[in-house]
Amino acid sequence: MEANIFKLENLVRKNIKDLKPYSSARDEFKEFTTEMVFLDANENPFENGVNRYPDPQQTTVKKEMSSLKNIPIDQILLGNGSDEVLDLIYRAFCEPKQDSVITLPPTYGMYKVLANINNIEEKEVFLNESFEPKVEEILKAANENSKILFLCSPNNPSGNSFSNEAVEELLIKFNGLVVIDEAYIDFSAQQSWLTRLNEFPNLIITQTLSKAYGMAGIRLGICYASTEIITVLNKLKPPYNVNELTQQKALKRLLTKNKVQNEINDILEQRSKLIEKLKEISFVEKIYPTDANFVLVKVDDAVKRYNQLIERGIVIRNRTTQPLCENTLRFTIGTKNENKLLMKALKEI
Repeated sequence: MEANIFKLENLVRKNIKDLKPYSSARDEFKEFTTEMVFLDANENPFENGVNRYPDPQQTTVKKEMSSLKNIPIDQILLGNGSDEVLDLIYRAFCEPKQDSVITLPPTYGMYKVLANINNIEEKEVFLNESFEPKVEEILKAANENSKILFLCSPNNPSGNSFSNEAVEELLIKFNGLVVIDEAYIDFSAQQSWLTRLNEFPNLIITQTLSKAYGMAGIRLGICYASTEIITVLNKLKPPYNVNELTQQKALKRLLTKNKVQNEINDILEQRSKLIEKLKEISFVEKIYPTDANFVLVKVDDAVKRYNQLIERGIVIRNRTTQPLCENTLRFTIGTKNENKLLMKALKEI
């Protein structure tokens, strides 16, 4: 495969290149866990656990993530959820009213929302019927203003992981940044692209603590990329974008990796059992392969079945308005008891 010559400096917006980031008190004196008298940041001096500003670089949390993922700290950026990370990528590399991004519907809806917020053209190249990328069409859709390609793998809402061959070809041939959104990677049989991060200078990988780690409420998104890309994003991020309580909760959870893995294993076991049970439901027409903590199911009438489940106290997601998803429902894998209640309701209707 013929590779494009990738130069990050050609992608960074001029005003971002020239930007001098805000320097906070905690950037100037970084050893803020040391026993010192802190009179530099206009903080309230009365100790209550959160009266001091948090570490702007979340060093302790990053050290633990670095150890878990085998990625250097200077290749990690943390955000207020993955949505902030994605927004930073837009703002660093896409010139409003000029540049474009490419998305592959059906996919995560925030890519489109962020494109609209940042006044960036979004080019859509639908996945094929197997929910795989159409590589040739994607490359044809790209031009000199196409700065970012978003790949959600495992994909939301379809649940499948994209083939390694398709992703690798896009990484090599797309002359821009390739963002692989791995929010659901912990549930996948496929290996994370983190293992090949340093092979591709244009690769950005986003992950989250919201899914497998069960911490959606603390809003912590993770970005892995080259040191050069992380340096650019650090220029844009607000100085204290990840609060102290989030950092404390994240660190505590990261230190319980065996417990997290047990929960993942339980979800995967329940996923297999739910899929088998769904095969018994008469109005279920197709169950799509999944590498995530949810399963997409084609039914006879999605709107009707969605409303019937709501009436029985079961809340799922109706995805029938999404491309290639006519009459589909998305079921998140719940606890053993929650899945039993779902199946009971499905059999009743």
